[in-house]
Amino acid sequence: MGIGYALAQGLSEAGAKVILNARDTSRLNTAAQRLSDTGARVDTLPFDVTDALAVQTAINAYEANNGPITLLINNAGMQHRAPLEDFPIDAFDTLMRTNVNSAFYVGQTVAKHMIRRKGGKIVNIASVQSALARPGIAPYTATKGAIANLTKGMATDWAKYGLNCNAIAPGYFDTPLNAALVQDPAFSEWLEKRTPAGRWGKVEELVGACVFLCSDGASFVNGQTLYVDGGITASL
Repeated sequence: MGIGYALAQGLSEAGAKVILNARDTSRLNTAAQRLSDTGARVDTLPFDVTDALAVQTAINAYEANNGPITLLINNAGMQHRAPLEDFPIDAFDTLMRTNVNSAFYVGQTVAKHMIRRKGGKIVNIASVQSALARPGIAPYTATKGAIANLTKGMATDWAKYGLNCNAIAPGYFDTPLNAALVQDPAFSEWLEKRTPAGRWGKVEELVGACVFLCSDGASFVNGQTLYVDGGITASL
């Protein structure tokens, strides 16, 4: 299970109607049906988050025809591993578009509607790599640092309109994006020793932070990045 699905499920269980987005309509419909089978209220909205015009068209049409989007989780992300001196230029550009541009495009488009209504919650998915680095993923680290600072910028510009803009920074979680690392015994051994909690995170453990940041209980929390990482950023 990926982070996006886990957060959608958690928000649904907390009472939200969820709108799932992806480029792959087959996978999108499968995820929506799976959630719907649990009793969730689900809509789908397929578009490419790296295409600014597609983002604006889809979101504006949904707002006009289906009603307001009051919560936004910016979760699109990808990884590419290579030594920085050999990192392919096209892979760098793709990482930036997927991990950073998408949060700007979707965040700005949704925020315009939220601003008009004087309220809304935006949660961006950052990473421990917003604060740390590891060999072979420097561009990914750059994108996640950008997400943390974009979150601060969103709060700085939009808090006056009643928006709460924050980020969750997951540590190392057992997700499809990390499949190669999970299956690497040497890396898992290193991670368990490096993380005070002594293990990989479970995606369900991100839900509480997300529900909190989307709730009235976080009404005066703005521009923050909440690390959910088993203590890895707190310990040398």
